[in-house]
Amino acid sequence: MKLKISHPFWQVLGIGALAGMRTSSAPVITSHILSHHRTKNLEHSLLSFMQSKAVANTLKILSISELVVDKLPSTPNRIKPAGVAFRCLAGALAGASINKATGGKVITGTLLGATSAFASTYLSYMLRKATVKNTGIIDPIIGAIEDALVIGAGVGLTQLF
Repeated sequence: MKLKISHPFWQVLGIGALAGMRTSSAPVITSHILSHHRTKNLEHSLLSFMQSKAVANTLKILSISELVVDKLPSTPNRIKPAGVAFRCLAGALAGASINKATGGKVITGTLLGATSAFASTYLSYMLRKATVKNTGIIDPIIGAIEDALVIGAGVGLTQLF
């Protein structure tokens, strides 16, 4: 089935924003979309692996571990340099893949996805901390709500394609 979108700007920003909330979410959603909507634009590129059903399924399994690990007290804050870097890389990979798949430039998708992930990393961190402080609800519960928002947004993004 062909990708239906011709101007992926908002989808790339949205997928990048999800990477800021959950690192694995952006590659998982992107690979799921591209494995169901294969395109010739990716066939002979370094990003062709994102169209593989095996990659999509493997990423889905790995993303479950992120949902669990995020709730552990030993998990470092997402705004630590390594966490920010991985979130930006995830947003960049997803953005590049979507943009290339829809006929756009890889660099544009890379920059949009990474920038969106960077901003979302800090915004979602501040929002989560403020919510815990202002509501008195424990952090793992707020984290689970954040997971539900990411999953729901991911499902919504897949409907756009």
